[in-house]
Amino acid sequence: MRSNFSGTQQIRKAVIATEGGVVAAQHSRAAEIGAEVLAAGGDAIDAAVAVSFAIGVVEPWMSGPAGGGAMMIWRADEGRAHSVNYGMRSPAALDPADYPLSGAGKASDLFPWEAVVEDRNVQGATSVAVPGLVDGVGIAHERFGRMPWRDLIQPAIGLAKEGLHVDWYAALIIASATRALAQDPDAAAMFLEDGQWPTIAGWTSLSDKRIAMDRMADTLDRIALKGPREFYEGDVARAIAADIQAKGGPLAFDDLRAYRAEFEAPLTFAYRGARFDVTPYMTAGPTFRDVFAVMEEGYAPGATADGKAFAMIARALKAAYARRLTTMGAEGEAETAPACTTHFSVVDRHGNMVALTQTLLSIFGSRVVSPSTGLLMNNGIMWFDPEQGKPNSLAPGKRCLMNVCPVIGEAGGRRFALGASGGRKIVSAVAQLSAFVADFGMDIEAAFHHPRIDVSGGDTVVADDTLPTETVAALEAGHPVIRARRTVFPYAFACPAGVMREGARNTGCTEIMSPWGDAIPESQRAQ
Repeated sequence: MRSNFSGTQQIRKAVIATEGGVVAAQHSRAAEIGAEVLAAGGDAIDAAVAVSFAIGVVEPWMSGPAGGGAMMIWRADEGRAHSVNYGMRSPAALDPADYPLSGAGKASDLFPWEAVVEDRNVQGATSVAVPGLVDGVGIAHERFGRMPWRDLIQPAIGLAKEGLHVDWYAALIIASATRALAQDPDAAAMFLEDGQWPTIAGWTSLSDKRIAMDRMADTLDRIALKGPREFYEGDVARAIAADIQAKGGPLAFDDLRAYRAEFEAPLTFAYRGARFDVTPYMTAGPTFRDVFAVMEEGYAPGATADGKAFAMIARALKAAYARRLTTMGAEGEAETAPACTTHFSVVDRHGNMVALTQTLLSIFGSRVVSPSTGLLMNNGIMWFDPEQGKPNSLAPGKRCLMNVCPVIGEAGGRRFALGASGGRKIVSAVAQLSAFVADFGMDIEAAFHHPRIDVSGGDTVVADDTLPTETVAALEAGHPVIRARRTVFPYAFACPAGVMREGARNTGCTEIMSPWGDAIPESQRAQ
């Protein structure tokens, strides 16, 4: 089928080299805030804390304090990486019997589980898992941060007090979820006009339409003053638990009080002279490693990323995903709905790095707002298979299997921090970008502008239609192939962000199609 999109349009993002720090994030205002922290003498971790909270305000449907995720940290003075896991957990009172299969086929959202009655694992208070984000960034800051916690949350509070600016892209995102948001009165009141219509600014106007986020500002203010454990042990925790239980969910105050994020030993491996440090266990880090294990045994890379290279990448991704889907959880085809995740990467002038991924899981998470706190809640319960007897079956007090894949890599004298959003598309993107650097010597600008493929669990390979005809032919020789254009919405490929250091020079870049994403050097932050 012929595409409706222009075949001649070209889009690029500028990449600036600097001896100062760089923040690459999926929202430019959040990246600017991180760059300001670096310019004030903050560590990469300080910038990451500030960006984490700020980006949860300016794109609340992607992530926020009521989400989870994981990060990789590189400490230049130690010469080693650290991993922090702040994934979500199922509540202790969750009863799998409350999620009966409907017999209506597959679920309506990201994963091809059997459908549950009323989509109770996908949407609403019954889909909310125990959040981990605030404790995760909290323990990272406690160990490595230099600036006061409260100062790092202040920019996010300021953004929340301004309200969410509804430009054309925000209007598009809200419109895509209007039907689901309308089912929760508090979400409808926050994001929709008259509780039922998408909030839009007008297609040809330059308006400053805003969504009020005063309650969220108050919550962030309490977290800033009381510290990260306020979210788990204080009035904020009590309010969240009461709100979710009032809406019929099992999340309890004791679940929040018991939650602890963890430092973990990274999964470290070598590949053709390169080195990678990734998150272990219940993330996509092991799948990332499996991709490179297949590639190292399967072929010798040439001078360019040609058809032979992409055919090998596709085979490696397919093999790695077959192992992941068999031993770690999900089955079937990749998701078609938009995933609700953000990633940002930071490097400071000393060479410390952070690759941080945070998520609510689906777009707008559970589509439930906690009215007392103004926070959108996650739908982490959807990560579990509702059928019992599977590796990732739904159960109480259980750690969620995540698709996040933050990476610290080193190849050819360059160190880099990468990650992406996009659900099961994440590994495809991050593995290819890493291979572009390790196998073909690309810098971050070349890697991020190079067309990619996506292989995320099914038989089909999705190929960027700007790939050369010879490359697509090489893929078609071994796989069913669909050609797709990189567009603003929806994303046929994951949405990455990364930074790179070579000597004392730092660079960064974000997905070229992301209209909000930017890499901001500390010397060129907004004045």
